[in-house]
Amino acid sequence: QVQLVESGGGLVQPGGSLRLSCAASGVIFSIYTMNWYRQAPGKQRELVARITSSSNTNYADSVKGRFTISRDNAKNTVYLQMNSLKAEDTAVYYCNIGGPRSDYWGQGTQVTVSS
Repeated sequence: QVQLVESGGGLVQPGGSLRLSCAASGVIFSIYTMNWYRQAPGKQRELVARITSSSNTNYADSVKGRFTISRDNAKNTVYLQMNSLKAEDTAVYYCNIGGPRSDYWGQGTQVTVSS
């Protein structure tokens, strides 16, 4: 079965950086577009970044220039490098295959940006 396991979240001060990882198993990782979503308290889940099988990337306007998505197909892992973090980036971050209606989600990792 497909498993997605996120790691790397935590508490960071504004302006700081974190790198999230998502390890995938049970899937031919290299052929899939991988997505990072986030959900802040009281808000809808939103797409943060995606990377296609050919490593084309897209970002939400709110994170462009600050976040970078990448993938390592040899390790079945997708990353989200987050720099210049802001309080409004506080959310649970989820790894996903297949988009918002998919069944394939990780358990989420909490990112809290606070002084």
